[in-house]
Amino acid sequence: MVLGKVKSFTVSYDCLNDSNVPVFSSGDCVSGRVIIEVTGEIRVKSLKIHAKGFAKVRWTESRNAGSNTAYTQNYTEEVEYLNHKDILIGHERDDDNSEEGLTTIHSGRHEYAFSLELPQTPLATSFEGKHGSVRYWVKAELHRPWLLPMKTKKEFTVFEHIDINTPLLLSPQAGTKDKTLCCWFCTSGPISLSAKIERKGYTPGESIQIFAEIENCSSRMVVPKAAIYQTQTFYAKGKMKEVKQLVANLRGESLSSGKTETWSGKMLKIPPVSPSILDCSIIRVEYSLMVYVDIPGAINLSLNLPLVIGTIPLHPFGSRTSSVSSQCSMSWLGMGLPERPEAPPSYAEIVTEEQRQTSLDVPAAREELDGPLFAYIHEFRFQPPPLYSEIDPNPDHASRTEERRIDTCPSR
Repeated sequence: MVLGKVKSFTVSYDCLNDSNVPVFSSGDCVSGRVIIEVTGEIRVKSLKIHAKGFAKVRWTESRNAGSNTAYTQNYTEEVEYLNHKDILIGHERDDDNSEEGLTTIHSGRHEYAFSLELPQTPLATSFEGKHGSVRYWVKAELHRPWLLPMKTKKEFTVFEHIDINTPLLLSPQAGTKDKTLCCWFCTSGPISLSAKIERKGYTPGESIQIFAEIENCSSRMVVPKAAIYQTQTFYAKGKMKEVKQLVANLRGESLSSGKTETWSGKMLKIPPVSPSILDCSIIRVEYSLMVYVDIPGAINLSLNLPLVIGTIPLHPFGSRTSSVSSQCSMSWLGMGLPERPEAPPSYAEIVTEEQRQTSLDVPAAREELDGPLFAYIHEFRFQPPPLYSEIDPNPDHASRTEERRIDTCPSR
C-alpha cells in the first residue's frame, strides 16, 4: 500500500506487565497511542479509534433436500463484549471534502494518546478455536480530504481470571471402574482401575500428580495410560459443534495377566494452553484428565476427571498444605510416639545468671513507663516458672473449698 507522505501508521499499547504483552481483564483501563510518522505536511479531517471485543462462532454443514439436491447450512452466532469509539483529532463528519476544520500535521513523528475502560462485567478470555474465536482489538482510522481513509488495527489479549484457590477447585477428584472381558462363551477376569488427583484446578506449566492402581485379572496384556484433553464446544442457532484435542499424555508399563501396577504421584505436565472458558454463551473451553487402560481388541477402560485451567496459580500456603496433607494421609499410620519423651531443658540452661542480673537493672526510660505493671513485667521477665507437681501445695485450702461445694449442693 502506498502511504504517500505518511511513512507509518500504527497502534501501540501501554503494557503494565514485564513481558511487554498487552494483557488486560474486566474493569482494567486500556491505554495506548496512535503513532503517525510523516515525511511532509499533511491535512487531516479526523483521527478516530474504535475498540471492539466479541465472541464469534461459524461453521457450515451440508444438507440433502432430495435425491439430487444438496445445499449448505451456515451456523453463525456473535456475542459483543466491547464497543467503544473516540475521536482524537477533528470532528465526527467525514463525508465532505471541504477545507474547513482541517488539522495540519507537520513532518515528523506524532503520538496521540487514547484510553478506555473495559466493562466491569465478566469478559470471555481471548481464544482462537476451530469454529470460533474471542477477539479484542483497537482500530485507528485517519481521514484526509479527497483520499481514502487509512486504517490500522492491533489486537490485545483479555484474560478473565480464574483463581484456583477456591474450595471447589482445590477439592480432590477421584473415580473407580472395572471391566470384564468376554470372548464368545468364555468370560475373562475383570480389569479394575482407580485414580485420584489432589485437586481440580491447575495453571499452565504445573504438573498433575496422578495416584492410580490398575489390576489386570484378564488374560490379555494391557497398558495403563493418561492424557489431558481440551474440549471446544460451539453453539449457534440451537445447534452444537464439538472439537476434542489431545493436550498431553503419558504411558505406563505394560501389564500382563495377574499383575497390578500402582502410580504413586506420576507426573503429567500441562503445556501452555488457553485457560478454561466457562461463562461465554456460545463458546466453552473445558479440560479433563483421562486415566485409562488400553485393552487390545476391546473398548478401553477409562476414567474422566474434570479439570479447570486457571490464571491465578496456587498460593504457597495452599501448595504446602496440599503437599503436607497428602503426605500425612499416606504415612501417619507408620509413625509412632517415643516410649519415653525427652525431658524439657531446665531453666538454668536457657537463662544464665548474668542475663537475670542484667534484666534487674532498670533502664533510663523507666521514668516514662513507671508503674506497678512495668515493675512486675521487668522484674519477673527472667524468673523461672513455678515447678509442676501433682501434689497439691495447699491441701487445706482445697479441702475447705470442696466442703463448701458439698454444703451448697441442693439436696436430692
